[in-house]
Amino acid sequence: MKDYNGKVAFITGGASGVGLGQAQLFGQAGAKICIADIRQDHLDSALETLRSMGIEAHGVKLDVTDREGYAAAADECERVFGTPPQLLFLTAGVNTFGPAECSTYDDYDWVIGVNLGGVVNGLVTFVPRMIKAGLGGHIAMTASWGGFEGGAITAPYAAAKAAVINLGDSYYQALKPYGIGVTVLTPENVKSNIFESNMTRPEGMGATGYNVDEKTIDFLRNFHARGMEPIELAKWLKDGMEAGQVVVVPYADGEEKLKEVYSKWINYASPEGMARLEELEKKVESEKDADRSVVQDDAFVKSGWGKANPNIDWVDSSKKKQ
Repeated sequence: MKDYNGKVAFITGGASGVGLGQAQLFGQAGAKICIADIRQDHLDSALETLRSMGIEAHGVKLDVTDREGYAAAADECERVFGTPPQLLFLTAGVNTFGPAECSTYDDYDWVIGVNLGGVVNGLVTFVPRMIKAGLGGHIAMTASWGGFEGGAITAPYAAAKAAVINLGDSYYQALKPYGIGVTVLTPENVKSNIFESNMTRPEGMGATGYNVDEKTIDFLRNFHARGMEPIELAKWLKDGMEAGQVVVVPYADGEEKLKEVYSKWINYASPEGMARLEELEKKVESEKDADRSVVQDDAFVKSGWGKANPNIDWVDSSKKKQ
């Protein structure tokens, strides 16, 4: 899709960060924008911003894990704009990090429920409507670079994002005959307020195995402040959609980055490969020791980010790398 004029776009997580960047860029390209978000204050602020830019915009409060709420939001979008969306951006996400071995059921249920379940709910809600409308369109799912591999402190998040990448491939194949394209966006660090994720964590899912407090939130706030601008990320997505890409790695060296990460998976698949990985890990650790940024490490260590909840008693910190 290259002509967005008059098209209807539904964007989850659209009131801030990545989603708001998408709303601004595609709205300026002529699309009518329906943003959905869990926080009303963010919706109000985002709508003011979009309308000040001359963008036709509507807001819907939505918890993406609520399937009935999703159906109601889809009905409202269609009622306001007259058709189901031709552009569907499944962007809402949360994060929280800590040692995989400390993860609780609540950590998994919340993170996977939003990052994967929210995408599934969006697909099941909107795809039939888009097909029946017969107007074609495009679906963009925001995953993460973290979805291409696991991580010792990213288990629920990485698992959810990996599943989103896989879903993108499945729906790309399934929806092509209907004239509906599919693209998965896989950024690393983006300037956003995702560090506030725990503010929207349901009370019934509050039992975490991770260390989460004001220091860890401040660390993430400073980390994300150095990320890619949402508008720049949206431009990468738009270019990828127009080129028919299934995956967008929003970096000039994206192809090389992918080759590097998939070489690890190839090494995982043989004894010789595992030996190569062991040697490579030794080399990397040696280089880190020789060129370690004391300031950055101090900020990381002092924040306690990525560590276990202090109440966890089975983690041997002496076995964990800083």
